[in-house]
Amino acid sequence: MKLLLASGNAKKRAEIEALLTPLDIEVLAANARSPLPEVIEDQPTFAGNAAKKAQSAALFARSWALADDSGLEVDCLGGAPGVLSARFGGIHGDDARNNALLLERLRQVPTGQRGARFVCALALARPDGSLALAVQGLARGTIAHAPRGTNDFGYDPLFEFDEPGFAQAGKTFAELSREAKAEVSHRGRALRALAQQLQSLRV
Repeated sequence: MKLLLASGNAKKRAEIEALLTPLDIEVLAANARSPLPEVIEDQPTFAGNAAKKAQSAALFARSWALADDSGLEVDCLGGAPGVLSARFGGIHGDDARNNALLLERLRQVPTGQRGARFVCALALARPDGSLALAVQGLARGTIAHAPRGTNDFGYDPLFEFDEPGFAQAGKTFAELSREAKAEVSHRGRALRALAQQLQSLRV
């Protein structure tokens, strides 16, 4: 199966590709000479934005398309940054700015009140633009007081995974190898849920 990934984020594409390739699913990127049309991510939920991006890409390319919308929800901030995670600091994709603002917002918040979760919504659209599948993955953790680790991207250096029963607990996502992170991450869990449902889907 070939899936067009409706994302220009190279690191996100690499993560998704690594998880889906063993399932005999080829992840395709948009052609640089014919980029996907821009989609305004104006939906109030990750699932809504993922569906909008997948359907737009599928109709444009006339192919199966997979879209991801993901982000961080911090409990004491009422779920913020949420769907605004990538542009929390004001500039889309500026990880350093986003992390700095998050730390500033939580500067006076003690460790026990820094709970958070990563959310990943995946949407798969058919070539006619209809939505075929929608799944979601979650990972619980806390926000560290300072960045730790050099792997991966986004809020990973601040997100300390704390679900009990896992060897990864106590480490930030940026301290984990790609393989170790994929075992417990929101995106890894969403992709495994997607893979299970793909087995019963006619493509």
